[in-house]
Amino acid sequence: RAIEVARAIAIPANREVIHVIPRGYVVDGQEGIKNPIGMSGFRLEVETHIITGAVSSIHNLIKCVQKARVEIEDLVLEPLASSEAVLADGETDLGVALVDIGGGSTDIAVFSDGAIWQTVVLPIGGNLITSDIAIGLRLPFGVAEELKLTYGHCDPSAISDDDMIDLAQFMPNCDDLVPRKLLAEIIQARVEELFEMVHEEIRKSGYDGLLPAGLVLTGGSAELPGIQGLAGQILDLPTRIGSPLGLHGLADSISRPAYATAVGLLQWALTHTSFLIDEDEPEDNGLMSFASRFGRWLRAFLP
Repeated sequence: RAIEVARAIAIPANREVIHVIPRGYVVDGQEGIKNPIGMSGFRLEVETHIITGAVSSIHNLIKCVQKARVEIEDLVLEPLASSEAVLADGETDLGVALVDIGGGSTDIAVFSDGAIWQTVVLPIGGNLITSDIAIGLRLPFGVAEELKLTYGHCDPSAISDDDMIDLAQFMPNCDDLVPRKLLAEIIQARVEELFEMVHEEIRKSGYDGLLPAGLVLTGGSAELPGIQGLAGQILDLPTRIGSPLGLHGLADSISRPAYATAVGLLQWALTHTSFLIDEDEPEDNGLMSFASRFGRWLRAFLP
């Protein structure tokens, strides 16, 4: 009930509440309580992190999915889903920043003391890196994307001056050669800008220098070689690449940063959604058993 009261706060008419996430509870003036269930008291207060989104964007997204004749159970902010998949036990307690670099945006979530304290969406992502390559090398966007995925690197110093890329493998009628170091310089410039923006957002959160667990990079663009070192250098934080954790029996290709959000959504559904489970089904706590149950639940929403 305290969480529902928090949801009723006044927000601009063009915003809609997506998540109300408890940070901690206060029972009769006693602070620092993570879970008040089972306690006795007269007054319960809750400190929450409230995430809102633009009403028009939310409604357009819902309409888009519904036009595919698929029902929506819930909306989940991307970095929250990714955090379910890639953050290890204890990292959110120590203090960690998750940076999910997607195609169209970069999502930041700052965690400390087991709770989320800051969420930000930056309008810059892997597609902008590809656009820089396309403009800088005068290539079609699709070719620039293939070039980035195949030969991209964030550290020009790691590339030999003699390392050349034959564009004929991407454009059969083209015999041009592109220095791979030039490609890396284009990528590095945009990625540096991205991490400067990330650093500024962490400063605004008040947690700059207070994240012992460091930085976790995930999302498709986190697979760029050299990005881990560049991020650690700019933000002066221990940095690792976040791939989905605890996957057993799934293809190795799923255990990549690019699939963090998708896997995290499955885990979010497991944690936050009630499933109708066949009582005759053998008990199995593995993710594959969950995937089977989730598949049956998902089919209820499909045409």
